[in-house]
Amino acid sequence: MRAPAAALVFALVLLSGCGSGAPAPDTSPTPSPGPTAQTALLGGGQGAFERRLGELRGRPVVVNQWASWCRPCRVEFPFFQRLARRYQGRVAFLGINSLDSRDNAAEFLRSFQTPFPHFLDPDGSVARLIGGGRAFPTTAFYTSDGRLNFTRLGSYATEAKLVADIERYAL
Repeated sequence: MRAPAAALVFALVLLSGCGSGAPAPDTSPTPSPGPTAQTALLGGGQGAFERRLGELRGRPVVVNQWASWCRPCRVEFPFFQRLARRYQGRVAFLGINSLDSRDNAAEFLRSFQTPFPHFLDPDGSVARLIGGGRAFPTTAFYTSDGRLNFTRLGSYATEAKLVADIERYAL
């Protein structure tokens, strides 16, 4: 009885990360953006994350919760790489690496370097602040006055859909 239930739960977890049947986007890492790339992972938990959000007040913020083991996170991460550069100066980006090991997260960021910082979140407590921790990936949009405007559970199948949400919920 336990084995079939466990198999069902495992299948549901796998399916939760599946796309809509659209063609698979290019998941190859975007070339390193140069000296502004962030490969360090910041600690400090909820307090450090909330302080950083406070420092960014006056500018909209897009927060992406990800993990190195999450296949949909790997698919959408190049979108965040490119869009962080495209919206530089207009929208701030932050990453939250949840339920992952420091070593695996650091390896991931060596492949997918970004021009924005990432917070370590080994227990998922930081992700819960944005309405995350229930699905990987999760993306949250804050208005320039610091208000959480929208949280999307799950991945973006296309960069255009992420752009639309940035324009709708952050700008």
